[in-house]
Amino acid sequence: MGYAVSRQLAGLGHKVALLDLDGAGAQRAADELRAAGADAFADEVDVSDRASVDAALDKVRQALGPVEVLVTSAGIEGFMAFTDITPEAWDRILAVNLTGTFHSVQSAVPDMIEAGWGRIVTISSSSAQSGTRRMAHYVASKGGVISLTRALALELAPHGITVNNIPPGSIDTPMARRAAAAGNIGSTDVVAKRIPVGRMGTAEDVAAMCAFLCSEEAGYITGQVIGVNGGSYI
Repeated sequence: MGYAVSRQLAGLGHKVALLDLDGAGAQRAADELRAAGADAFADEVDVSDRASVDAALDKVRQALGPVEVLVTSAGIEGFMAFTDITPEAWDRILAVNLTGTFHSVQSAVPDMIEAGWGRIVTISSSSAQSGTRRMAHYVASKGGVISLTRALALELAPHGITVNNIPPGSIDTPMARRAAAAGNIGSTDVVAKRIPVGRMGTAEDVAAMCAFLCSEEAGYITGQVIGVNGGSYI
């Protein structure tokens, strides 16, 4: 999803920084964007580590200038019965999904406050709205992202910054396919049959919503949780 968002924003003329724990993968993605004429930068970052986030964003500023738009899509999942979740597993999921969002926003937002304009889109999950068996730690982390988004929207609105959340439904991503292969979720064909539009979502579906929320036209939309889910209502 992060790469699809980057392609969409680059196509609209934005300078794009791709930050990922897979530094080599981020670099390949940035190379592809540059080959297509975009101004792109990549760096390796662990969003659960504040020093790593701060260092990466300093490099972004040097390469591309102040941060105007932030999309937080880094995340990990886990499947286990609630009684089997260890404190270490709980802490790791929250460190990446929730605390990683906190680190990323807090490190980037001073640029937006200084400019008097900014766009922040956080990615959560529809499971935070519906609940999901054997994913209590994941669901809690994504629910926290939704609540954090709403709090930030109120606090940052006077600075010309909007903050919105997208809780994707069933999106066909490498992470989803790994979960299906492991038997943790149904196959893409099985899942698609349960969705009103008759298919799983794509990363591009999420990217299209991100692009709108990051636009000037979306300036009166903030604090919202906007599902991209093919009609799968909670």
